[in-house]
Amino acid sequence: MSLVRTERDGPMAVITLNSPPLNLFDRAMTEELMAAFEAIQNDPPRGLLVRAEGEVVSGGVNVNEFKGLTAAEGTRLWEQLLGLIDRVEGFPFPVVFAAHGLTLTAAFELSLACDLIIASESAHFGLVEIVVGLTPSMGGPQRLAERAGSGRARQLVMTGGLFDAATLERWNVVNEVKPDEEIDAYVATGEPLRVAGAFTIDSLGSAFITGVDGDPHAVVGISVALLRQLVVELGIPWHTLWNRANL
Repeated sequence: MSLVRTERDGPMAVITLNSPPLNLFDRAMTEELMAAFEAIQNDPPRGLLVRAEGEVVSGGVNVNEFKGLTAAEGTRLWEQLLGLIDRVEGFPFPVVFAAHGLTLTAAFELSLACDLIIASESAHFGLVEIVVGLTPSMGGPQRLAERAGSGRARQLVMTGGLFDAATLERWNVVNEVKPDEEIDAYVATGEPLRVAGAFTIDSLGSAFITGVDGDPHAVVGISVALLRQLVVELGIPWHTLWNRANL
């Protein structure tokens, strides 16, 4: 049985973790995810949904993977995991992560590399590495700080606690929370990815990054390119966008 399943629905793609009950991140899972993401990158969709089968998204990294590793082997393992996360964050199209049950450690860090996180009401998240004497090291703390601020990021990492979806939505980590009985249908409709049918986020993502980390004035040129794309692909008249933007 494949540990990772890839499906296409028109311009959209879905990648599913398919190793219940815990969908643990071991070497086999990581390698299949890397292969799936590479295939997606080589034949890009307009949007990607990442989800999981079973009662939980993932219990995180299988700690048995660390047994007997040399320093060099451990380094290669972490480089592989980091490469996985960085690849997702660099996709030039919207990536939505659907969470239910538990989303822990590596799976939580993967979700944070996605553009949007949609969660069921009963979903819980955690960077619980401290329980086994480890530290989140796939960029999760840094991405949490971007979303929720450094204080909340410290709280999640230092306590190693579980946090419900409503709390993380309030902290701007989770984008949207849906009732448990509606989350599957909501995701199945493709509604979270509807914006992906209109345009890619090459320019939009660059605008966010440039505006925060670089020269905010450089965003103007990027934003104009994005507006032009909306006009061409959505057929929205220039004057409508111009008036709404108050340019």
